[in-house]
Amino acid sequence: MSRAFSSDLRQRIVDAISDGISRRAAASIFKVSVATAVRLKQRSDRTGSVEPSRRGRRSGGGKLGPLHDEIIGKVEAQPDITMPDLAIWLETHHGVSADPSNLSKLLCRAGFTYKKNTAGIGTRTRRCVQGTR
Repeated sequence: MSRAFSSDLRQRIVDAISDGISRRAAASIFKVSVATAVRLKQRSDRTGSVEPSRRGRRSGGGKLGPLHDEIIGKVEAQPDITMPDLAIWLETHHGVSADPSNLSKLLCRAGFTYKKNTAGIGTRTRRCVQGTR
């Protein structure tokens, strides 16, 4: 996937077009495609900004997004639950099929860690977030 052009370059292209240079000429001067120059000017006219759009999926989406708080609550109530057991619980109580690895990723993003002691007994706890103790 390519990177977005810098905000400085975007603004210079739009400024050149606004000063009366054609979109094709501006594209040639700044060594970008004509389509890019056209889209930048359209974005500027439509939104008043030349900043790039956010890329990727929005956070909190997906099929586990609406169940985030319930999953966290289940793990806090039963810290030693395994990911396959959590997936089975999710399937039986909410009818949502989720891979254990996706549940693990959700918990990691929520700040949970899984540590084993020397006896091999694991516990799941939340990481200390800066500013809270």
